[in-house]
Parts: sequence; structure tokens; C-alpha cells
Amino acid sequence: MSWAAIIVLAVGTYAMKAVGPVLLGRRTVPMRVQRLFLMLAVALLSALIALSTFADGADLMLDVPLVAGVAAAGIAVWRKAPFVVVVILAAAVAAILRL
Repeated sequence: MSWAAIIVLAVGTYAMKAVGPVLLGRRTVPMRVQRLFLMLAVALLSALIALSTFADGADLMLDVPLVAGVAAAGIAVWRKAPFVVVVILAAAVAAILRL
């Protein structure tokens, strides 16, 4: 991806974040809508993780060390480990299995 595309996406992201407060002013978003936004963020992040783990371009792949590292990270997050521990554990599991 080119730098121009990355900059355009970044500007677009910040613009979308700024539109909400500008349009709403002092009004608040209903709690039901706020919960929906939180669930959408989790679903999008999960989809991105799945796509980067199991896809290589247009093809599906099964890279066992990568999948094991992601699984280890998922378990660590589920056990409420600190972020640094999650990243190091995932990298260590993948590295050991690649040996």
C-alpha cells in the first residue's frame, strides 16, 4: 500500500471520528447505539485478525505456527494478561514452532 493511500485512510478515519461530535453537539448517543458501536469494533477487529491469520492474498492458508501464536494470544487475553505479555507469548509460541 502506498503512503498516499495510508495518509488518505488516516485522514478519512479522523474525519469520520470528528463528524459525530460536530453533528450531535451536546446531545448524547443512546446507550443501545453505544453498545452496538462497541460490538461493531470488536467484530471488525476479529475479522481483521482472522483474515490476516488465515488468508494470503486471495488464497486461504493454514500456517500452523501463526495460528498457534494467535491462539496463545487469545488465551492470554482471555486470562487478562498484560498486553506486553500477550505479544511476547504469541511471538514466542510462533518462533518455537517455526524451529
